[in-house]
Amino acid sequence: MMRISFSYAKLASMKIASLDLNLLVALDALLGEASVTRAAQRLRLSQPALSASLGKLRRHFDDELLHRVGNSYELTPLAVQLRQRTGVALDAVQRVFDSQPEFEPETAQREFTLLSSDYAMAVVGQPLSRLMHERAPHLRLRLQHHSPNQIDHAAEILRTVDGLLLPHGVISDLPRTDLYQDTWRCLVAADNEQVGEQLTMAQLAELPWAMSYHGPTAFTPAGRQLQTLGVEPKVQVVVESFLALPFVVAGTDRVALVQSRLASRLTAGAGVRVLPCPFDAAPLIEALWWHPMNQFDAAHVWLRKMLVEACRSLPALDITPVDSAAQPN
Repeated sequence: MMRISFSYAKLASMKIASLDLNLLVALDALLGEASVTRAAQRLRLSQPALSASLGKLRRHFDDELLHRVGNSYELTPLAVQLRQRTGVALDAVQRVFDSQPEFEPETAQREFTLLSSDYAMAVVGQPLSRLMHERAPHLRLRLQHHSPNQIDHAAEILRTVDGLLLPHGVISDLPRTDLYQDTWRCLVAADNEQVGEQLTMAQLAELPWAMSYHGPTAFTPAGRQLQTLGVEPKVQVVVESFLALPFVVAGTDRVALVQSRLASRLTAGAGVRVLPCPFDAAPLIEALWWHPMNQFDAAHVWLRKMLVEACRSLPALDITPVDSAAQPN
């Protein structure tokens, strides 16, 4: 039986050193199923065995965890708090025991998880998944949409995933490798008669906006730059998705900011036009960020190399002015 071993000097006040790892597995199943019977079936254990584990957990936490209401069980307030934490803890434990001194991608069977915006998925997803299919056919790539809360707690979240795709200027003090550069364009409706082939700074101040990630700690660098230039966007709509921007701009007089590498993919049939920014928008540098504990992990080192190689295959960035003359039929 595997046991968790910690420093007694640091954890003398915690009842952890004597707990076996199976209790964490049992706790995760019990809180997820809210039923001893279903949890036992999920773990392929006998009901008496799991009931014994529940008893140990109740003594450890000094809490009932599951209390009977009629013919079913409900989670106690403490159990509700523990439910998400147990999943995170199990993921971290699994990553520890998945570690190997060497990594052989041709035969390795594991999953890599990256947190990303839909923009970065659209840019990196195809070349990275193609490379991984060629070099490591038994691996699985999981691309998950990040949230502002996860970015605010990046150092903690990165303990449980392999990396975070995010541009410079949002987080710091974590290891990173730069992947590619991008620039910014403006998005307006194709039938917006207030805007011709060029936008002006005055129009950016006057027109309503659709913004992505508009918050104190969730923002686009170009959107923040506008504020430093004295333009306070009149934000009407906020979406946590770049791919959704055309749908909240089309048919309105709104304006939005979008990355150049994504802009050309958003115009077909979407009823929008892409125009140059009327200000010198600072370029975007997209990077992979990870937790320091993965710095020398062989599998993680390989993943980082694959990301860099995949991004080298991206088309050269088009910095010529956008042709805004095309109009939908």
